[in-house]
Amino acid sequence: MLSLSLSVLFALSSIHLSEGQFPRPCATVEALTSRQCCPLWPGDGSACGARSGRGFCNDVVVLDLPDGPQFPHAGVDDRELWPLAFYNRTCRCAGNFQGFNCGECKFGFSGPTCAQRRENIRRNIFSLSQSEQQRFISYLNLAKTTVSQDYVIATATRAQMQDMNGTLTPRFSNVSVYDLFVWMHYYVSRDTLLGAGRVWQDVDFAHEAAAFLPWHRVFLLFWENEIRKLTGDANFTIPYWDWTNAEDCQVCTDALMGGRSSLDPNLISPASVFSSWKVICTLPEVYNSQEVLCGGTGEGPLLRNPGNHDPNRVRRLPTTADVEFVLSLGEYETGPMDRRANLSFRNALEGFASPETGMAVPGQSTMHNALHVFMNGSMSSVQGSANDPIFLLHHAFIDSIFERWLRKHQPPRSHYPVSNAPIGHNDGYYMVPFIPLFRNGDYFLGTKALGYEYAYLLDPSQRFMQEFITPYLQHVRQIWPWLVGAGVLGALLAAAITTLIISTCLPIRTKPTHGEHQPLLQSSDEEATASYQTTL
Repeated sequence: MLSLSLSVLFALSSIHLSEGQFPRPCATVEALTSRQCCPLWPGDGSACGARSGRGFCNDVVVLDLPDGPQFPHAGVDDRELWPLAFYNRTCRCAGNFQGFNCGECKFGFSGPTCAQRRENIRRNIFSLSQSEQQRFISYLNLAKTTVSQDYVIATATRAQMQDMNGTLTPRFSNVSVYDLFVWMHYYVSRDTLLGAGRVWQDVDFAHEAAAFLPWHRVFLLFWENEIRKLTGDANFTIPYWDWTNAEDCQVCTDALMGGRSSLDPNLISPASVFSSWKVICTLPEVYNSQEVLCGGTGEGPLLRNPGNHDPNRVRRLPTTADVEFVLSLGEYETGPMDRRANLSFRNALEGFASPETGMAVPGQSTMHNALHVFMNGSMSSVQGSANDPIFLLHHAFIDSIFERWLRKHQPPRSHYPVSNAPIGHNDGYYMVPFIPLFRNGDYFLGTKALGYEYAYLLDPSQRFMQEFITPYLQHVRQIWPWLVGAGVLGALLAAAITTLIISTCLPIRTKPTHGEHQPLLQSSDEEATASYQTTL
C-alpha cells in the first residue's frame, strides 16, 4: 500500500541529496524537455559527481519483457516502462555511491567515500524507552511539518503538462517530508486515467504481485534515510509492531500512535499530536472523475476506528500459527502471480490467501491486509494508507517476516519472476516512482546486505544487548549530566561539612615557647590536616 506525492519549487538555496521521485533539479522545463535527470553534485560541481568518480549520466535501459494479462493497455500510463515517460537519462552511480546525483551512500554504507559498512537495528516499539518513543513521535511530526527540500510531487500527467502546441509547463508542487511518502504510495497504486472519463482500476505497481515485498523494503529504507537527514540522527530506524495474537490496537494510545477520541470514535484523541494531522490523496474517485492526480493538499483529519470493521472480511488479527504457516510456503510466486495465486508466500503474506491453507480467498483479508482493514480508517484505503503512521510500524513487521522467509528458504534470485508478472512487477522493472532507479529483483535479498537487522532475529546474546543493555546505557547517557552534577554538589557539600567538623572539634593549640620548634609544629600540623581531608 503506497501513496506518492511530489511537488516542485524552482528556487532553493540548499539541496540535500537522496533518492525518490522528481528531484527538484529535474522538475524544470529544461530537464523535462531534454528528458535528462543528471543533477550536479555540490561536492565537485559536476553532473552525478563525475569528476570525483562517483557516477556519470547514463542512458536508461528498461527491460521490456512480457507482462501478465492483467493490464491490456500500452502507452497510456506514465508509470509504464518507468521512468521513460519523463527521463531517458539519469545518474548511474559507481561503487557504493547512491542518490539522484550520486551524493549519498548505498543502503548499509557510510563515510565520505561510502566505504564503511554499517548495520542499524530495528526494534520493537514496546522495547524502546519512553524517551525513545517520544523522540520517534517528534520525528514523525517534524517530517509532517517540514517541506521537503529535495523533492516535489507531480500534480499532472506528462501529457497534461504539454499543450497542443507542444509547449511544456511543469506542474509540480511542494510537499512535506512525510507527505512525500504518502504521495509515493498513492502514485504507485493509483488507477490509470484512460481519458474521456474512463479509468482502469485493476493496476498496481507495488501491490497484488511479486514486487509487493521488495518495493516496500526500499520504501522503508528510503523513509529512514530521509528522517536521518532531516534530524541528523544517523542511527534512526523505524520500530516495528509485532501484532501477532493481538486482540486490539496495542499501539493506539496517546503515548504512542494516538488513542481514540472520546468525542468521535473515528478521530484521534486530542491528547495526541496526530489529532492535528491532515491527510492527503484519499479521494481517488474525485481524482478519477476530474482526470487529475492528487495535488498533495489537506483533505481532512486522520481517521481511525480500530476493531469496528466488517467482521466478514477480517475474522481476527493474525496469530503466531498464521505466521508460521505462511513461512512454511516454499514458493514465492505461483500461477497468475497476482491476488489469485495459491500456495504463494507473497500472496499469503500480503493477505489475499488463507494463512491456514494457502489458497486464495476472494472477499477476505488476512495477514498484511487484515491489519489495514482492522484499522477502519485512513489506513484501510490502499492509495491513502500511508497517511496513518501506524503504516510504518506495520510494514516494518511485515518486512521482518519477509526476512524470516528469505533466511528459511534461501531462494536464488531466479525464484523472482523475470517475465509475465503483472505490469511493473517483473525482476528487471524499475520501481515506480523512485529516482535513482531500483530494480525489483535487486531487492529480493536479505537485510544484512542492506545494512539493517531486526532485534528479534538476532542471536540471544545480541538480542539481550539490543533490547535491554543498549536501552539502559542510552538512558544512563541521557541522565549522565544530572549524575555528574549531583556528584559535584555532593563533593562540595562533603567538603564543607568536613571543614566545619575540623574547625569545631580540633583543640586550640597554644603558641609554643621555643621559637626553634615552631616551623616543625606548623609543618606537621599542615600535613596532618591535608592527609585527613584527603582521606575523607
